[in-house]
Amino acid sequence: MELAVAKPVKPASMWVIHTFFAVICVLMIIPFVLVIAVSLSSENSLIQFGYRFIPKELSLEAYRIVFKSPDIWLKSYGVTIGITIIGTVLSLLLTTLTAYPMSRRDFRYHRPLTFYIFFTLLFNGGTIPFYILMTQYLHLKNSILALIIPLLMNPFNIIIMKSFLDKISMEIIESAKIDGSSELRIFYRIIVPLSTPALATLGLFISFAYWNDWFNALLFIDDNKYVPLQLLLVRILSQIEFLANSPLAEAASKLQFANFPTLSVRMAMALVAGGPMMIMFPFFQKYFVKGITVGSLKS
Repeated sequence: MELAVAKPVKPASMWVIHTFFAVICVLMIIPFVLVIAVSLSSENSLIQFGYRFIPKELSLEAYRIVFKSPDIWLKSYGVTIGITIIGTVLSLLLTTLTAYPMSRRDFRYHRPLTFYIFFTLLFNGGTIPFYILMTQYLHLKNSILALIIPLLMNPFNIIIMKSFLDKISMEIIESAKIDGSSELRIFYRIIVPLSTPALATLGLFISFAYWNDWFNALLFIDDNKYVPLQLLLVRILSQIEFLANSPLAEAASKLQFANFPTLSVRMAMALVAGGPMMIMFPFFQKYFVKGITVGSLKS
């Protein structure tokens, strides 16, 4: 039986493919460049000339205002970084521990467990029961755990991890059992190392979820020492919107808000909030690409 040999891609076709993806990359970079340009523009130039890729008048006033109280930003950064690191590690551990028995065909209850996880993906109790559970029964109001626990177990992530673990051959597990390895040893010495691409991909998703989460903080956090970065940005933006749209805006000059750079400050805060994650993403890119494509390969 003859094997089909893939035909080499012609140079002209390669140029078309490279040009297509180059255009896509440029289209993705343009908004980011515009955000940087607007954050470095003066408010007067933005009002007169609109958004421009090359600032008409350079100004660092937006960043000066954003970092006017560095202690507040550092405290919020510390809270966000802490919940992101702790939450990501715990979530990956629990997700893998849940997905592993679901992927084992010799586990008697792997089908009911899979259905249970999938059912929670489609239906949930709603915001009010969730709030009552967190505050009245678990007593997590104004607690750092209120920012970690709600995102620990995501059914979608569990199903993705199960799909990856399904590709691991059962012969490897059976061989380890014959050699006398326990289930716990098999999990930590065989399953976890083989799941590195999936763990890196899910870790990226989970860390993004923790970093960008503000709704749980809005529900459960009133104490300023537990306010994460995203909730701080929401509060600042709400104050900016109030100052910009208030009927008392004419009197704002007396309160030194007449020339407040609302447009550039928004862009500066977007960069301050999203910068660390944009810096971290390239280091996980190779795992990210492998993790999202490995599930499509047949074993």
